[in-house]
Amino acid sequence: MSSLSHISPKLRDIIGSRLPKVFPEVDASTNSNYRHFEVKATDLYLDVNFEKSTVTGEVKYQLHVKDDAESIILDTSFLNVKQVTIDNKEVEFEIEPRKEPLGSPLVIKQAVKKAQQLLLTSKFETTDKCTALQWCDPEQTDGGDHPYLYSQGEPIHIRSLFPCFDTPSIKSPFTFRVKSPLYTLLSGKTYKQEGDVYYAKQPIPIPVYLVSIASGNLVEADVGPRSKVYAEPIAIDACQKELKDDIEDFIQTAEGLVFKYEWAKYDLLVLIKSMPFGGMENCEISHINPTCITGDKQNIDVIAHELAHSWSGNLVTNCSWDHFWLNEGWTVYLERRIVGVLHGEPSRHFSAIIGWSDLEYSIKSMGQTAQRYSRLIQDLKDGSDPDDAFSTVPYEKGFNLLFHLEQVLGGTSVFDPFIPYYFSKYKYKSLDSYQFLDTLYEFFSDKHDILDKVDWETWLYKFGLPPKPKFDTSLVDECYDLAAKWVDVTKKDSNDLLKKTFSSDDISNFTGNQTNVFLDTLVSYQGVEGFLWNSKEGEQALTFMRESYSVYDDSKNAEVIFRWYRLQLTGRSKQYYQRLADWLGTIGRMKFVRPSYRMLNDVDPQLAKDTFLKFEPIYHPICRSMIRKDLHL
Repeated sequence: MSSLSHISPKLRDIIGSRLPKVFPEVDASTNSNYRHFEVKATDLYLDVNFEKSTVTGEVKYQLHVKDDAESIILDTSFLNVKQVTIDNKEVEFEIEPRKEPLGSPLVIKQAVKKAQQLLLTSKFETTDKCTALQWCDPEQTDGGDHPYLYSQGEPIHIRSLFPCFDTPSIKSPFTFRVKSPLYTLLSGKTYKQEGDVYYAKQPIPIPVYLVSIASGNLVEADVGPRSKVYAEPIAIDACQKELKDDIEDFIQTAEGLVFKYEWAKYDLLVLIKSMPFGGMENCEISHINPTCITGDKQNIDVIAHELAHSWSGNLVTNCSWDHFWLNEGWTVYLERRIVGVLHGEPSRHFSAIIGWSDLEYSIKSMGQTAQRYSRLIQDLKDGSDPDDAFSTVPYEKGFNLLFHLEQVLGGTSVFDPFIPYYFSKYKYKSLDSYQFLDTLYEFFSDKHDILDKVDWETWLYKFGLPPKPKFDTSLVDECYDLAAKWVDVTKKDSNDLLKKTFSSDDISNFTGNQTNVFLDTLVSYQGVEGFLWNSKEGEQALTFMRESYSVYDDSKNAEVIFRWYRLQLTGRSKQYYQRLADWLGTIGRMKFVRPSYRMLNDVDPQLAKDTFLKFEPIYHPICRSMIRKDLHL
């Protein structure tokens, strides 16, 4: 698309000065000259060495030259490039000085001409500064008897594993060949194993950030007709029990919303505790954080989220991390539509309310940086680290925009036909927010008057919270009412009244999500009309709450634990400072780890620092880097 031909004059007046010169917008988070090339196919060979914690390998690109170029420039980061050949002939190359945080350009000194076809090959070896891989000693695993390796390429870390055009704007089919002494899973269907060499292929074109490897003491179990779960032997039974009754329902529901699932399979790998994200949508093999396995199915909505990425993100992809909401906002929207179909529309709204609370807290915790990172469309054109922009914003602000559009256009019956149209139009492609808007106006050509009433300036560009949609609160009113009652009684400063009013029966029938809303709401009262949990009457109430709701102290659900500790630290309950610090040694998911360190730093900076330095080795490199920034280390 060379221009936007469907948007209205009113919308053009709003976005006109921000429109890029080309569509999709150029990705500023890559050092490569990717726009000169089309990658027809990629062949990747990796040799895993657990003793040295290195991967050596070779990557081959079949390139079609779109425009003349004086050289070929690929992304690398802390990578040892050993050799480069073009059409099997060795050529000169240079690793230019590092440009933080985007890495070191690999400049291949070979001029190329438009329409030229060539085979570009590079041999490489990772270093101990590789941010795409986490090497885990046996004691860092649940089983404790074998080492473990897994990758995390998103957003710009795969360039530290192999030289590449590290941008979501470039996609290609992949073939994989990996040598490892331990069982290995890849972003494609494994079709052959010869000794310790695994062969896999991914015929659907994918961006390099979706390339993944996991290698360890892994076993499998069936969880659906086209799905398996992989985990360490010690965890496999619990994982299968948690997942086996839901995965196929999720897939079929998503197919009904978008179109048929196009990938060869949908498997899940439940990783070890150091995984920094709740899940990662690696093609055909979603990596899942173990905090999702709670024994009560309370957190398996994450699976619906990662599955939804099979359409949003993996088939249709944001062209750059400025437009990350196109991946994540759409995915949250589809995830909640799946929940709504399977559990009822009030459940979808319930999930959206929890998400809104997360959005409020996330933006508040950003402080001054919210003026930059709480915008829906980001601006990373100054070479900023995309990891710095990672937050709840693209997920929840993006979801709420789509939810708002659904509502103003006339509900799901009107909005739903747009979903398959959009995903079909951009399947196997990458796009920016402006192309999304043009497609929206194209499809709803008879509703421009409605679309023009959307406050696009606020939704797309302004920092802070967007306009709050109207949610169905039927499933959360009980949570709101109980939280309000606690605040009202607390203000009366009467321990006897607390004992007469509250008991463990209050929460005995709460689901995990209801507990999350209840605890979020309690925290939200802090500072409202002078109310403080860190006051004499607040301390008294929290003491009684701990006695009455002792089940929260015993919870195994990370979502509940995090919120319970957040409430206690809001009230400056000192006995929970060390408990939170100890808990931070049992998880690696940044959703919980980063805000927990911020909370701990607010109340006891030295304990926060000491705790991080103690547990730093167990965290993923991405997580370590972000916490260091949070704690100003």
